[in-house]
Amino acid sequence: MSGDAAENRSFEDRVQDRQDWIESQFRKISRGSWARIIRMARKPTPQEFKQTSIICGIGLFVLGAIGFAMLVLMDNFLPWVFDVLNIGN
Repeated sequence: MSGDAAENRSFEDRVQDRQDWIESQFRKISRGSWARIIRMARKPTPQEFKQTSIICGIGLFVLGAIGFAMLVLMDNFLPWVFDVLNIGN
């Protein structure tokens, strides 16, 4: 019979129940372990954003340079090493 009762409820009642459930989930966040972090979070100042962007850009450049250096080594140096050691023949 519970299935019949659920089918007889209006669309608005079902939507309201779903909205209440979603709101209760968001209320749980404010009491959870992440609540302090969320309360302390704030928008960065323009200077902080600029510094963070510069540091991330430098990190991306360094990682790209390392990857490029490895590519050059693998394409140019490793075949020479394999030829000298007669590996793969």
